[in-house]
This record gives sequence, C-alpha cells and structure tokens, in this order.
Amino acid sequence: MANYLPFEEPISVIEEEIVKAREIEENSGVSSSKMIKDLEKKLKNTREDIFKNLSPWQRVQLSRHPDRPYTLDYIQALTGGDFVELHGDRNIKDDKAMVGGFGKIDGETVLFVGQQKGTNTKLRQYRNFGMPNPEGYRKALRLFKLAEKFNKPIVTLIDTPGAFPGLEAEERGQGEAIARNIYEMMSLKVPVICIIIGEGASGGALGIGVGDKVIMLENSWYSVISPENCSTILWRSWDYKEQAAEALKLTSTDMKGLKIVDEIIKEPIGGAHRFREETFENVKKTIQKHLTKLSEMDPQKRTEKRIDKFCKMGVYKGK
Repeated sequence: MANYLPFEEPISVIEEEIVKAREIEENSGVSSSKMIKDLEKKLKNTREDIFKNLSPWQRVQLSRHPDRPYTLDYIQALTGGDFVELHGDRNIKDDKAMVGGFGKIDGETVLFVGQQKGTNTKLRQYRNFGMPNPEGYRKALRLFKLAEKFNKPIVTLIDTPGAFPGLEAEERGQGEAIARNIYEMMSLKVPVICIIIGEGASGGALGIGVGDKVIMLENSWYSVISPENCSTILWRSWDYKEQAAEALKLTSTDMKGLKIVDEIIKEPIGGAHRFREETFENVKKTIQKHLTKLSEMDPQKRTEKRIDKFCKMGVYKGK
C-alpha cells in the first residue's frame, strides 16, 4: 500500500477512484474506459499542480518519504547487482549506517559510498537511522584511499539526518573523523562525484560531500541543521519548522543559486518515491556524463579546481 504525505492527499483520492473504477469494470463487465481515462488525466493535472508549487518544508518531507529509494537501491539499479560491498574501518567495527564498495556502471568500475537508512523499524535500528559513527567515516576514507590506489572514480550518495550525536561517538572522535575526511577528499587524485539523494544534514553530509561535482536531486535538501532543530533553537519549539525551512534556504534551487552545488537532477513529477526507475536512469546518465568529462582532465588540475571551488564558497568581495 502506497504512503501519502498530507499534501499528496488529493492524489491519493483520485488514485483510489481509478482503482474502484477498474474493479467495477472487472466485476461487472461494463466498460469504464472513458471514466478511467478522465480520472487519469485529472490525476496528471493534480500531480502537476501540487508538485510545481512545493514549499521548502514539503521538499524536506519528500526527502524523508518512507518509499523514497535509499543508497543501496541506487547502487543496485546503477550496477545491475554487479557490486561488491566492503566492510570495516580496520580499527573499531563495521558501521552499518555507512555502506561502500566497488561496482560497475556499464563496464566501468566505480567506488560507491553512502549513508544507508532502514526500510522498516528493525532495519532502521540496524542502520542507526542513517547516522554514521566515526568508524563509518573512517571506513569511507579507507575506501576512498583504496579507490585512489587503483585509480577508480568515486561516487558518494548522501542521505543522512546527521552524524550520530551520541556520547560514544564523540569519545571516539566524531568531529576529527569528519574533518579528516573533508581534508583528505580535497586532494584525492581520482574523480569524485557527490550526489545528495535525500537528506543532506550538517557535518554528517560533509563527511562524504567533497567532490569535483556536488549534485542534488530536486526534492532533496542540504543544510547545516534540520528545520526542526533550527526551530527548537530559535523558538524553543518544533512548531516553527516550516518557517525555519524557508529561512534556511536549503532546497536544491537555493543551493544551486548560492553555488554550493553544481547541478540539480530533475525528479519525475510525483517524486522519486513514485517513479523510482526513471529517477535511477536520470542519476545514471548524470554520473556517466560527469565521469567522462572528469576522467579526461589532468589529475593535478582536477584536484586544484576542486580545492578552488570549495575555497570560494562563502567568500564575499566588497567594492
């Protein structure tokens, strides 16, 4: 059964009417094709009206939709199952919230690294809700270095509400692990593409978010803090999360305008959660396009350009 967000309710009503019309046609033998055709046209128009006027908070809700594809879904689709997952940071343990390994996109070997959320209660706990510990970021760095050693490009898939904020994570050096990743990713000699597929929150996203190209899916968000936590700090309540989402300028359009990200991957009208295969294909084409161009560049120039891009962020030159 499909899950619907509150603002998707009109879509839900029409889809139910279509199902009922088809059931009547099947049970009675009376053709309902005209009615179904009219309802499908109404569904298309309704979907377009809703999705062309989404607020920042509604995009945040879409990024968290329970049916939205996660990192392993993208890896499976992009590689056709030709993927070998690698585990552990060779120090503490294997962090289940961070996944990574080598896979092939149309015969080309690529290292994939990304945060993985769970699809049900048990898996959410197993994956720690997509919030990596320090060993997750150290595992990611180990894999980045492995890809660099064998001259393989890197694709990171970002989808996290933030790095795990627990006491044990801080004791094991959460801040240092993220900072080390940012430092090391700046100078990797292989092409690096970072794609925000859902939530891109705080240092948890930045820990695998430094690349030659930083790209966002249309209904993802990228910010130093979530709207709820921002609302809690400013208003001492979660009730102002919608205003916070507006003020934070966290949508893909905002990020592109501020030159924080390089490109936006359009999602089908209705969102990635409704049209998964089309979304996978759009992501694959984008990766292939940029990998081809980045692979042709001199490694030294590519690294210098990456560093320069990030150094310019937030810099203001007055008259």
